[in-house]
Amino acid sequence: MAKADPEASKRERNKQIKWVVTIFFVTILISGAITLLSDILMENSSMAVAFLILLAIIFIGIIFDIIGMAVATADEKPFHAMAARKVPGARAAIQLLRNAERVSSICNDVVGDICGVVSGSASATIAAQILTNFDFSWPQVVSLLMSALCAGLTVGGKAIGKSIAVNSCTSIVHTVGKIVYRFQNLTGGSKKKKK
Repeated sequence: MAKADPEASKRERNKQIKWVVTIFFVTILISGAITLLSDILMENSSMAVAFLILLAIIFIGIIFDIIGMAVATADEKPFHAMAARKVPGARAAIQLLRNAERVSSICNDVVGDICGVVSGSASATIAAQILTNFDFSWPQVVSLLMSALCAGLTVGGKAIGKSIAVNSCTSIVHTVGKIVYRFQNLTGGSKKKKK
């Protein structure tokens, strides 16, 4: 049995530490920005618009959860055949799959958890709006119902999403690959890689 290279394991450990620190600060920045934006939008919106914003936040969390799960479960082989036929997005899909751990971490942990926190904050803001506009004997019931509704939609949506992700992982990853491919073409990222 070959001995593990201590330098290689040290590099890998440093790489992991750098990734964790980067994710930590990126999460703080994104979470702060999204929370601030949603709070500003919620304060200046009607109750109907506030509900739509809440649903949009929950939906974004579910979509990214689906992407994270699809990338974690998809097989790389079909994309090699697509890449050989020069199908747009196939190479980007392969890159996503080769970085599945990081892609899943960003989609499920960073975006998914941020959406969970922000939707909780948004549901509290809606509960406060309801209590301001209507008189309730038990105000705690309103905030309890809002947070229960928010949790139910998130958990239910993610449960349905996981089933979709596992059964349609190849098409989901290919769709995301096409989006990445188009984005790279717009920003000139694919040309830089070719050089």
